Amino acid sequence: MRNSKKTQDKFEYMTTTPVGPLIGTLAVPTIISMLVNTFYNLVDSYFVGKLETSAAGAVGVVYPFTMILQAIAFYFGHGSGNFVSRKLGEKADDEAETMVSCGFFYALFIGIIFMAGGLLFREPLVDFLGSTETIKPYAVDYLFYILLGTPFFMTSLVINNHLRFQGNALYGMIGMVTGAVINMVLDPILILEMDMGVTGAAIATSASQFVSFLLLLVGTTKGGSIRIRLRKFSLRFYYFKEIFRGGVPSLFRQGLGSLAAVFLNQVAGPIGGDAAITGMSIVSRITLFANSALIGFGQGFQPVCGFNYGAGKFGRVREAFLFCVRYAFAALILLSVLGWVFAPDLLILFKENDPAVVEVGTRALRFQCVTFPLGAWIIMANMMLQSVGRAFSASVTAAARQGLFFIPLILLLPRYFAIEGIFYAQPLADVCTFLLSLPLALHFLEEMKTRS
Repeated sequence: MRNSKKTQDKFEYMTTTPVGPLIGTLAVPTIISMLVNTFYNLVDSYFVGKLETSAAGAVGVVYPFTMILQAIAFYFGHGSGNFVSRKLGEKADDEAETMVSCGFFYALFIGIIFMAGGLLFREPLVDFLGSTETIKPYAVDYLFYILLGTPFFMTSLVINNHLRFQGNALYGMIGMVTGAVINMVLDPILILEMDMGVTGAAIATSASQFVSFLLLLVGTTKGGSIRIRLRKFSLRFYYFKEIFRGGVPSLFRQGLGSLAAVFLNQVAGPIGGDAAITGMSIVSRITLFANSALIGFGQGFQPVCGFNYGAGKFGRVREAFLFCVRYAFAALILLSVLGWVFAPDLLILFKENDPAVVEVGTRALRFQCVTFPLGAWIIMANMMLQSVGRAFSASVTAAARQGLFFIPLILLLPRYFAIEGIFYAQPLADVCTFLLSLPLALHFLEEMKTRS
């Protein structure tokens, strides 16, 4: 059991500090952590982009698989983390301690299964992910080393989320940033200097993830954080159920995004070949990088929401949500304008030697910039509903953007509009998701207002 004074101090800090400064303090480390998490793929894309288009396409083909791994890790990390924050708000520390160990060991076990299964079925896997025959040899090599780091990648994300939900995001940030620096140093050395190509990119990524894992594990011993203990691990159905309630929205949000990327590759390849796959994969990572800042901001809000909801301070929940929406919307408008103006420059940065990739990517990015600001409401509404345990509403809003709307649109629109249909799919999905999430969040906010 942790020191009771530290527990009480944390409770007072999370439930009495003005929401603006509190969210800002928690959001900065989480924003950095989320940006770093997506930065691995951006760095790989940049340096692999110096190679031929088929080699660069390999990173884009494997990317949806890494998103699936991330989705499962977030399922365990968010599912257990949301429970932990609410229990700490209720001062039920013993249950919180058990859940931390459960979330970690469940993710470790699943990570080992994915590693073993992926190594056995690498070639069928890259075929499913939408690889062309010219990209396939590079994708198989790249995937091998990514799989070796899978257990460390998944458990790192779980630990990072546990630290964040306990209000100790700084330690998570240190672990993630250190890994990113190592990745940036190793990429040019292994890819270019040692002429290892996409294999070097994968080795750099996996090595950096292992270092992050070690540092994050150390972080669980700092700042009054809950330690991971094998003796606290439990197979009780109660903990599975609570992880499911809190984690399914994250699984839908991230997992359906991965599936959407697979369908995107499968549709883009026959229409535009390697250039279309490469261009759209670069745009996906650029938008995900920007979206990661938004998600990081929302993740700074989540522990505030969970703590205060558990403590019965419903007015603070409502205040924190509206604060986040206002500032996120303003920031996303600015990013959308910059993205529209500098779209060609961003694509050239990643693939300057292929005009076809730049053309496809520029048009796709500009279309997505039009509706990007709607994410302020969509993401914050989803995270609020998830943090307070409204599993059904949170799951619906999480599944909507990439699952309920984007996948049908990406399969339908290109039949009538060719490559233009690919560009239309994401903006239309964003509009539909906003219209769905608006009444769900407003209903909950009204409920919080009456209970304040």
